Amino acid sequence: MPVLSDVISALDTLWPRAWAQDWDAVGTVCGDPDAEVSRVLFAVDPVREIADEAVAVGADLLVTHHPLYLRGTSTVAADTFKGRVVHTLITNGVALHVAHTNADIADPGVSDALAAALDLRVTGPLAPDPADREGRRGLGRLCALDRPMTLAAFAEHAAARLPATAQGVRASGDPDRPVRTVAVSGGAGDSLFAEVRAAGADAYLTADLRHHPASEAREHAPVALLDAAHWATEWPWCQQAAAQLDAVSERRGWGLRTQVSHRVTDPWILHQPSPSPRVSHPAP
Repeated sequence: MPVLSDVISALDTLWPRAWAQDWDAVGTVCGDPDAEVSRVLFAVDPVREIADEAVAVGADLLVTHHPLYLRGTSTVAADTFKGRVVHTLITNGVALHVAHTNADIADPGVSDALAAALDLRVTGPLAPDPADREGRRGLGRLCALDRPMTLAAFAEHAAARLPATAQGVRASGDPDRPVRTVAVSGGAGDSLFAEVRAAGADAYLTADLRHHPASEAREHAPVALLDAAHWATEWPWCQQAAAQLDAVSERRGWGLRTQVSHRVTDPWILHQPSPSPRVSHPAP
């Protein structure tokens, strides 16, 4: 049976910490390097209910995509919700490891898992990593559909293929426009609009699209926009990551048991659509 330092070394090979953005906080948050690891739980968010689930399933290691302390802290007191997460994990012998933007840029990475969930064929990174001579790593992915769909049909397809959330999938553009190429980026992706335009994609699916950047992007080019829930665009990576660790475990004879949390930790729980999607104006 491997110890935590063995498993962390494998995770750092899959998603090297050096690939993370400068502002990011990745790596091991807590855990004894010499503690044995037999079960690993993967999840998007290191929130209290996920920590409780890790304890309930008997996990020795919790791997999350989002950092617990992105901006640092001066306390892990249990009277704060993040401190309570730390106390819950340490008290029950559960380590926590984070793979965030280093998993975004990896090959395969977060956007590859998103593309696979949508039945898209990846043709390359949307924003290639200049340090990768093979041109496979980078943020986002440019993809192709095997058969063209209208924007309306693709939005319906995306909503059906991604994990269910209150938000679902919003779309901007001509509903009847044919979609052949799609750019995708797991998580908040409105920083990649220039790359989407340069790639000539028919549509761009990501999350957390803000009003002004989305409006300006639509003015710049006729690319269709699809806005899904942040959690939903990144959860497929958990399945991909668990499979990658399974492969390492099999090669090394570790016998690890991996598990993916299916708890929906998207913060939005209710969506009430307007009576009509069209803006109406009172008669003069």
